[in-house]
Amino acid sequence: MKVAVRTTGRVFVCKRILLAGILCLLSSFVCAQAQGPQSMAEQRAKAVTQVVLGILSYARWPVEPAQLRLCIVGPTEYTDDLVKGTTQATGRPVTVRRFLAQNPSIPSECDAVYIGKLSGNERSQLFAALAGRPILSISEADDQCTVGSLFCLQVSDDQVSFEVNLDSVARSGVRIHPSVLQLSRRKPAAS
Repeated sequence: MKVAVRTTGRVFVCKRILLAGILCLLSSFVCAQAQGPQSMAEQRAKAVTQVVLGILSYARWPVEPAQLRLCIVGPTEYTDDLVKGTTQATGRPVTVRRFLAQNPSIPSECDAVYIGKLSGNERSQLFAALAGRPILSISEADDQCTVGSLFCLQVSDDQVSFEVNLDSVARSGVRIHPSVLQLSRRKPAAS
């Protein structure tokens, strides 16, 4: 009985640490502006990378991959920093590859997909291929966040935020920590 209490306490502490980590990641874009003369495009790319890595760190797959495979599908604006490959705060490596939307190997070679600009038909075909598979999807250019994507980025000069499609999350097979869902509901402070 005591062991279960200790484990629960450790899990609670780990969750708090992860929540603090994602809050730092989401707010670091503002700090990056004060650090030096980066172009606005570089700042956005770094901020998007941090937000994407934060989202991925709060996702749990039915079978956790030792190395997370993130696939970029379609033309994107903000993945310059992300394509370099990286490691999550947990130490798990993230490999990043680009795919054409019609590539039939996406469902078998990707744990998560970052979706750029696709035609309506390409989006429909991609989401049909992903249906029923535990693949986390993040859309870069989906204004409504209504069709298929679990997360939809909203990139502005000031910040990178995201919306969550709860219906897509429920059907995905990927579990998302409730803290991330709450973060998506926060409205940015008025300047």
